[in-house]
Amino acid sequence: MAQSENYLDLPLEEVMGDRFGRYSKYIIQDRALPDARDGLKPVQRRILYAMHEEKNTYDKNFRKAAKTVGTVIGNYHPHGDTSVYDAMVRLSQEWKIRNALVEMHGNNGSIDGDPPAAMRYTEARLSKISSELLRDIGKETVDFIPNFDDTISEPVVLPAKFPNLLVNGSTGISAGYATDIPPHNLAEVIDAVIKKIDKPSVSVEELMQVLKGPDFPTGGIIQGVDGIRKAYETGKGKIVVRGKAKVEELRTGRQQIVIDEIPYEVNKANMVKKMDELRIDRKVEGILEVRDETDRTGLRVVVELKKDANSQGVLNYLYKNTDLQVTYHFNMVAIQNKTPKVLSLSQILDAYIEHQKEVMTRQTQYDLRKANDRSHILEGLIKAISILDELIATIRASNDKGDAKKRIIAKYEFTEAQAEAIVMLQLYRLTNTDITSLEKEAEELRKAIAEYEELLGSEKKLYQAIKKDLRQIKKSFSDSRKTKIEDQIEELTFNIEVTVASEDVLVSATRSGYVKRTSLRSYGASNGEDFAMKDEDHLVGLLELNTTDNLLLFTSKGKYIFVPVHELPDIKWKDLGQHISNIVSIDRDESIVQCIPVREFQENSYLIFFTKNGMVKRSELKLYDAQRYSKALIALNIKADDEVVNVQQTNGHSDVFVASDKGYGLWFHESEISVVGQRAAGVKAIKLKTGEQVVSGQVFDDLTEPSLVVVTQRGACKRMKLSEFDKASRANRGLLMLRELKSKPHRIRGLFAVNDQDTICFKTTNGETHSIYPLNLSASDRYSNGSFVIDSDHHGEVTEVWKEAVYDKVFEDPQD
Repeated sequence: MAQSENYLDLPLEEVMGDRFGRYSKYIIQDRALPDARDGLKPVQRRILYAMHEEKNTYDKNFRKAAKTVGTVIGNYHPHGDTSVYDAMVRLSQEWKIRNALVEMHGNNGSIDGDPPAAMRYTEARLSKISSELLRDIGKETVDFIPNFDDTISEPVVLPAKFPNLLVNGSTGISAGYATDIPPHNLAEVIDAVIKKIDKPSVSVEELMQVLKGPDFPTGGIIQGVDGIRKAYETGKGKIVVRGKAKVEELRTGRQQIVIDEIPYEVNKANMVKKMDELRIDRKVEGILEVRDETDRTGLRVVVELKKDANSQGVLNYLYKNTDLQVTYHFNMVAIQNKTPKVLSLSQILDAYIEHQKEVMTRQTQYDLRKANDRSHILEGLIKAISILDELIATIRASNDKGDAKKRIIAKYEFTEAQAEAIVMLQLYRLTNTDITSLEKEAEELRKAIAEYEELLGSEKKLYQAIKKDLRQIKKSFSDSRKTKIEDQIEELTFNIEVTVASEDVLVSATRSGYVKRTSLRSYGASNGEDFAMKDEDHLVGLLELNTTDNLLLFTSKGKYIFVPVHELPDIKWKDLGQHISNIVSIDRDESIVQCIPVREFQENSYLIFFTKNGMVKRSELKLYDAQRYSKALIALNIKADDEVVNVQQTNGHSDVFVASDKGYGLWFHESEISVVGQRAAGVKAIKLKTGEQVVSGQVFDDLTEPSLVVVTQRGACKRMKLSEFDKASRANRGLLMLRELKSKPHRIRGLFAVNDQDTICFKTTNGETHSIYPLNLSASDRYSNGSFVIDSDHHGEVTEVWKEAVYDKVFEDPQD
């Protein structure tokens, strides 16, 4: 008959929940988080205790690491040897831990992230300061529990005679909890503990007078005292940690940045590699070479700069884009009363003081008990020596040790313990000198017992003893602070020249949205001829700019695209540019109406927008300085059936001329257009009738009198002087500038304010492109329809008019 088996039929969620709950509890309590009292995780505590038990201490020779790892695994920590060895190595790494708890001979890793040598090669022992964590553990100062196989006992916590949690910090990740407690300066932490003992209600502000902030073993600079204060008040906060760097002058006239301290827990090799990648990828200009010159004398990373490089700008760029500056997040979680808690500085100090109070009490009770026991024995020995001859006679008459003890107890009223001591007494102790030494010892014990009792009877005396102990440790082990603290977090700024090689280039943009930058060499090799462009397209701008400049491209749908010139595709003069939709997405029917170059977004510079439906908007140019430019941004708010016909840049002292297709023109000053925000809609520029629309908006200096040129759909062109018009106010009907015809009336397709060099181009329905030099035309009055430039019956009607884009050195140096 088959053996019957019992199975529990349980829902999977219940089983998973239960098992994961148990696992989480184990991970939290017994693996990843430190104890608030001694600042150690279980594996670290077991390593230190095992080494202590094996007498592998600072005053003895080093011992193979593998032997210690074997002891830890065999007696206390039944896990993988690698995890134990890694924990042991970390306790010895002086760049990870402020006061190393293990000393190691051999390769124990490096700040570059190199692995340590295998444990069979390395040797280790406890450091001197570790003895303070374990001191008096034999005096029943802490609770012991059975180990995993119930063969021996291990401590629940170490006596920890110094506040190790704050001194060495801790980092760990468990289920649902993580901890990041930075290391601190031993002397400062001890001063803070003493301050807290003296005044339990002490504020964080007062504590920070002695405990300035973290003190990393790698030095560096902390910025942000407010972050430290918040972390100390709540257990969470963030600070900026940066390496220490200085700019040095070289004999060649160049400069170099020398880094001799890096932020805590940063891998130096990775940091140097990242810096070199920035140089290779040309993300930062001005770096000639990055070298790691670290040797036995100390850490040294050199960033050699090119001639005339902006050293502070490069340094700021490295701070911002490499691990030369990092953000450290405090998350002070530790186990208190078997539970993980986020602890403030006061709570950590309280937990430590409470622990020390218990340790000191138990230690004193132990010492008192031992002193009383010894005092009792001494009492018996002194009495025995005074009746020595009778005692000897009694012992000689006895059968054996047990019999002798019985007789002594019965005859002379000694206790069991005293009788044991007497029968075990060695003969040489019976000399005359011994009685005096016994009496002296008894006297010293009486004093010690009085002190112990006084200590146990007075909390004040107990705290005094704790403080005395701490001051002694501070005297023996304190060193000066390594990390400098600065109040404010510095805002990192650098000019674009730091990241972009400065070079003059030719930038072109077409109506259909094809953009490129071309080297001046490529332009010169083609003599400026044979520009690649599609048949139906024309240039909106041809500008000589620097790669450090920016370009604003405005579209017909009221959007704008912010493009740093260096990010434009570098394409030869004779090759077609790249469509703007490859840089940012725009609609299929959206076209470029204007491109405006910007070197600096200056005050008192404005943009004026004109729309088909007769709206005008004026905004400050600086509003269009975009920080993120991965998509088209809103330049102005327009209705669905409207579109932008033109955008002009002004200095606030310009006149505006608006023309409608039905021949009305309105001239007014730009001050009539109130300045509004970037996303705002405009105001009415000109009063339009049904079916009428604006074809152009022109801007010119209010001290000049340009010629106004119109081109009609019938191919007529007319030049007028501005004096033909009266200056009016915004939102008026304006003045008629064409003679109204009953049959085939003229309709304006384009109007421009022109100067001597300008050429006007237009396209017809037959696909032909024509150009005219308007200043060859004689000036007409407002009441004529000008002269026919083409025969519309033969060439087709005019569909589009534009001013030919000419090569423009926009930011030409006035000295050139």
